[in-house]
Parts: sequence; structure tokens; C-alpha cells
Amino acid sequence: MRELVIATRNKGKIHELMSLLSSIDVQLIDLAEAGVDIEASETGTTFEENALLKAKEYAYASGRSVLADDSGLEVDALDGAPGVNSARYGGTGLTDAERVEYLLHQMSKIPGWCRQARFRTVLAIVHFERPEYPEVICGEVNGAITHHPLGTNGFGYDPVFWLPWRASTMAELSEQEKGEISHRGAAARAAIPVLRRSMGQ
Repeated sequence: MRELVIATRNKGKIHELMSLLSSIDVQLIDLAEAGVDIEASETGTTFEENALLKAKEYAYASGRSVLADDSGLEVDALDGAPGVNSARYGGTGLTDAERVEYLLHQMSKIPGWCRQARFRTVLAIVHFERPEYPEVICGEVNGAITHHPLGTNGFGYDPVFWLPWRASTMAELSEQEKGEISHRGAAARAAIPVLRRSMGQ
């Protein structure tokens, strides 16, 4: 069975992507299982650039097919921040909860009707044997930022990402519910036929 490396060290993303891609007839492995100990560059200015940088570097390092994710939160009132810096927002070394607290502090004077935001995911697929033909798939979900965290599921900014049509935050959804509506779920569903075709299924 062919192997596909899920190119992230974020345990939440690994679990989520492996669950979303479980219908593909390939063996899904993480970077540690692929024997990759380098950290790929994330010097791009867009999610697309970073996803491609990571996919190409990890494909070369592992000698395998790679699916790399770059995703984050864009808040309109913060001019699109944290954006590509979502995982480092507020400084390096912060926990998810500390990053959420920093975001809420930055938005403390922004009223409820001006707190629109979106989660965006870009998945890049690069095959070691043909790196010149990458595939890029996007997904997003729109919502708003709450004034305080709600829910204990998910990870990252999920506890403050409000979904108006569900009257809940992303962190109040079950794993299955989140997979059905999330930005990563949308991108993963679009990636499945691409992976099946490009991996000879």
C-alpha cells in the first residue's frame, strides 16, 4: 500500500486530517513515522505559498507523497490578522489558550457586529517522484469571534469561532459535525478524488 505523509506536527491537525482522509486506500503516516526530523520553511506570505513550501520540502526529505496543510484565522477587524501567523500569534511558545486570550485582548474594543472572521485551509499535495506537478486545494468557513471561549472540543481558535447558523462555536461541535462544515473538512473532501487519481486508485 502506498504511503501518504501528513506533513504537520500539530496533533490536532494530524488526528483531524487522518480522520477526514480515512476513506482513501493509502497508509496515512505522520512526519515522525516517515523519519522526518527537519522543520520545513514557512516563509511564504500566503497560506498557498506556505503549504507548497512544506509539501515540497517534506516530500524531498521523506521520499514519499506528502499532503501539507497551512491554515489559519482571518479577522476582518484586524485587517486579516492573525492570518499566516495564526500559529505564532502573540509570540512563540504560547499555548492555544494563551493565543486565544491574546486574540480576545486585541479585540476587546470591537463590538459584536464588527467581529466577522473566517477560517481558511490550503492543502498542497506533492509526490516525491514528480514534484513539479503539485496540487493545491482550498477550503474556508465564515463566522465571527466571540467575546469569550465556549466549548472544549477542537483546538486552536475553535473555542472563539462562532458559527451563526449553528448558534455555537466550532469547539462546541462533535468531531463528526466539525468535519462536515469546517474549512479543513471542505478542503479534505475536495482532496480525496485528487489523491485517488494521483496515487493510482
